[in-house]
Amino acid sequence: QVQLVESGGGSVQAGGSLRLSCAASGVTGNWRCMGWLRQAPGKEREQVARIHLGIGVTTITDSVKGRFTLTRDNALNTVYLQMNNLKPEDTAMYYCAASGAFGGRCLAWTDWGQGTQVTVSS
Repeated sequence: QVQLVESGGGSVQAGGSLRLSCAASGVTGNWRCMGWLRQAPGKEREQVARIHLGIGVTTITDSVKGRFTLTRDNALNTVYLQMNNLKPEDTAMYYCAASGAFGGRCLAWTDWGQGTQVTVSS
């Protein structure tokens, strides 16, 4: 069974940091991209960061550029989202996701974790 398991969420004050982890297990050979999305109450799900595992290219959404960093550990099948200088507007449920790719282009997300809550207080 394929699984994505997130960890590392929590509550911090504005300006603080958290690191989210997403460990993939099971048949992961079809996955070529992994990333993080978030959804705040009453808002649509938003893609935060994505990495193409084959070529190592990372995409970060503008609202978190310079504050969030996505890295990977291929040996552990794990990706990490380092979040620094957190703001109250970063408060959301954060989901890890995975997908295939066509060449250098990531396809639509096909697998999801259960999510981990991040709460940033002012």
